[in-house]
Amino acid sequence: MTTSHRFQAGHLHSITRNLLVAAGTFHHIADDVAEILVKANLSGHDSHGVLRVPTYLKSIEGGGIAPSVEPKVTLETGTRSQIDGANGFGHYTARWAMKHAILKAKETGVYCANLIRIGHIGRLGEYAEAAAIEGCIGLITLGSGGKEGGRITPFGGVGGVLGTNPIAIGVPTGDQVPFIIDMATSVIAEGKIQVARSMNADLPPGYIVDQQGNPSVKTSDFYDGGFLLPFGQHKGYAISLLTCLLGGLSGNFDVEKGRMDGTFMQVIDVNAFTPLETYQRGVRSFLDGIKSTPPALGFEEVLVPGDFEQSSRRQRLVHGIQLPDTIYQQICQCAEQLNVSMDRNDVAAADMDRYSL
Repeated sequence: MTTSHRFQAGHLHSITRNLLVAAGTFHHIADDVAEILVKANLSGHDSHGVLRVPTYLKSIEGGGIAPSVEPKVTLETGTRSQIDGANGFGHYTARWAMKHAILKAKETGVYCANLIRIGHIGRLGEYAEAAAIEGCIGLITLGSGGKEGGRITPFGGVGGVLGTNPIAIGVPTGDQVPFIIDMATSVIAEGKIQVARSMNADLPPGYIVDQQGNPSVKTSDFYDGGFLLPFGQHKGYAISLLTCLLGGLSGNFDVEKGRMDGTFMQVIDVNAFTPLETYQRGVRSFLDGIKSTPPALGFEEVLVPGDFEQSSRRQRLVHGIQLPDTIYQQICQCAEQLNVSMDRNDVAAADMDRYSL
């Protein structure tokens, strides 16, 4: 059995923020990044949580992340902007950009943004949920691909040409459980392979192939040059291509190399189309009607997107977040190198108070 270590959310937030600050990140940026990572863990998506911290710290050290830069709007029209992340923390830039897009959508009805020079932004559902909480529908895509390589195969091909290319959509419901779609267009996100590797576990069949294109369940085969498969065969492959095309609206493509990539956001203010309260009542009634369907054999209930995350949050806020020993040891090593305390007694009350049911 794999050893794990349990942390309360506020404790994990404190450790994460303090590590980032010790590595040169401004406090307010580190605080946002830590919150987004911990919220991913709380939502049940450990692949986008604090297991990423050691990688981010290495990227800061190697110059891949400029830890204390602020994003800025470099182009803006009435309904669209381009936001430059300046190679800073993608999480901070994406949250900043979504807030900007929500404010503008409240003025214009619909607003779009493309993000450039932005690194890993974590769980896309975080930003879709932010839009839904503000009475908007939020769409976020992140796509990359081209003939020079990627980690996901095209349908019918052998060899990687695409990223995991996720898409997220948030819709307001008028309560604490917004409708949230958040999915990679590969069978799973690459971070979930990291989770399986950290637990010395095999993957289910049909997720990856080795570098020769042979089916495999071994995480080592993926990290030895293997590839992920698109979900739903040709359907996931097509949506993966779409994320690249939307990202390319920023002009970030290379015709000679056949590459296209980018991050795209769109926010729709529900009130611009129909009264928000009436719409939310309709959405909740519709979703609850779907959920009233009798469960099939082997299922306890019918869920809709957003239910899993809310259930996980409630459970983990009470019982804590478990880190596999491999990830725990990596974080301990980082803490020792950066002289950051991991002691529960050193956590500020404000960090504990921010995470409550």
